[in-house]
Amino acid sequence: MATSDPRVGTVGLDRHGINPSRPVNWNLESAVLFEEAVRRGEGQISAGGALVVETGQHTGRSANDKYIVREPESENDIWWSANQEMAPETFDALHNAITDYLGQQELFVADLYAGADPDYRLPVRVVNQHAWHNMFLRHLLIEPPVADLAEFDPGFTILHAPDFLADPETYGTVSQTVIALNFAKRTVLICGTSYAGEMKKSVFSLLNYLLPGENVMSMHCSANVGEGGDSAIFFGLSGTGKTTLSADPNRTLIGDDEHGWSDTSLFNIEGGCYAKMIRLSQEAEPEIYETTRRFGTVLENVVMDPETRALDLDDATLTENTRGAYPISFIPNASETGMAGHPNNIIMLTCDAFGVMPPIAKLTPEQAMYHFLSGYTAKVAGTEKGLGNEPQATFSTCFGAPFMPRHPSVYGNLLKQKIADHSVDCWLVNTGWTGGEFGVGERMPIKATRALLNAALDGSLANAPTVSDPNFGFEVPTVCAGVPTEILNPRDTWADKEAYDAKAQHLVELFINNFAKFEDYVDEKIMAAAPTAA
Repeated sequence: MATSDPRVGTVGLDRHGINPSRPVNWNLESAVLFEEAVRRGEGQISAGGALVVETGQHTGRSANDKYIVREPESENDIWWSANQEMAPETFDALHNAITDYLGQQELFVADLYAGADPDYRLPVRVVNQHAWHNMFLRHLLIEPPVADLAEFDPGFTILHAPDFLADPETYGTVSQTVIALNFAKRTVLICGTSYAGEMKKSVFSLLNYLLPGENVMSMHCSANVGEGGDSAIFFGLSGTGKTTLSADPNRTLIGDDEHGWSDTSLFNIEGGCYAKMIRLSQEAEPEIYETTRRFGTVLENVVMDPETRALDLDDATLTENTRGAYPISFIPNASETGMAGHPNNIIMLTCDAFGVMPPIAKLTPEQAMYHFLSGYTAKVAGTEKGLGNEPQATFSTCFGAPFMPRHPSVYGNLLKQKIADHSVDCWLVNTGWTGGEFGVGERMPIKATRALLNAALDGSLANAPTVSDPNFGFEVPTVCAGVPTEILNPRDTWADKEAYDAKAQHLVELFINNFAKFEDYVDEKIMAAAPTAA
């Protein structure tokens, strides 16, 4: 396929060790990539115009197959107890094998930016063997002006070969799937998986290594901004409502997943969104729902009727982790710049399936750091293999441990500093269960959650009367306009008060046991913010 000269970079694929024997498609527009993906049988067109693809056996991240190369430049900065290492010579051998393989394929190359703030922008090149993966990353990152492409010099390169299978005996890997990140060579190798999120999170992992060195807080969060310039950050693990709650028709969306917080701005790392689609509600999430009917949205593992091409967003036959990737411009009130001023509010989201946490609580800065390092949510029975019949607590430090190469204290101290410097109000919001744990109680009404968030963001909730939670010590509002008072105190919603007390103490113990690994890295004030065991 012919490409126009302005889109072909002067830095060729030989920089990455690839000597192509077949056509190379440079910086194609998304519409052309869509056409190529369908022509090549990589996906199908839905009734609404989205591209529907299946990713095979990998429908989510392969955490056990992710590696960081242990090399002199970065090894003293990596949190090795949470990151799996790969030897440099193993990386080099795998790199040679993958570049030889890619050299025999028709390739798709995209030169993109990660980071809306020009002062911290990272030039990223991705080399794909499939058109739809190339289109995916064009959606997720930021497209440079065509004038930038000819002189584009990649600061990070993704070599993406999902059909190449690594031999575990040759490379000493866990399986045939590998995601290997080399900070010294600014390169990631991805093979053996078609799940597109591995590319997105590899870029994020690199920035989580680089940005703290520039006093920039890199965050797994969504963000939006009000008409008065008041911005807000939403931390939360998958399933807590991070994407849903930040897509507010009354506020401008900055981004839905990854951000940086510098000395001068809050900025989106990406240029698109990667939203969960399973059981998406048109009523509760109208902006995201509409993206499923937009030309060019990439839908991963969403079930579609083969005859009518109608989508069934409730069907989890392929996976619970159905996903949609689209440019942020598909959201009507998205920011054109991807930037805002320092946040006024930080929201930490949890989906508490134990029914213990209040729908909202005000956090002190010390409590905010405690809950940031804890990164608590809960998974419910039946959503993952092996979960059993009871909810299971999940603690993912910094609300994104798999993507954090450095020790959590690095990110925690940066957050603590920025909260203090900018007098940020911090809140804990439970989008999980009320009136009992999963199987007994009910899911927190989203209308109540939105009303509480609106009151927090407009400042009115900061002046509401509160009571101190006897287990966690944070302040819980006792009244909020538009919210039934009976749901504000979680104990009041349980018919069996003794059962609530027992479940609350169970959760407290889980928090305390999890936080033990951080005790040597935090001061007495942070330790004093811990919940209280009976």
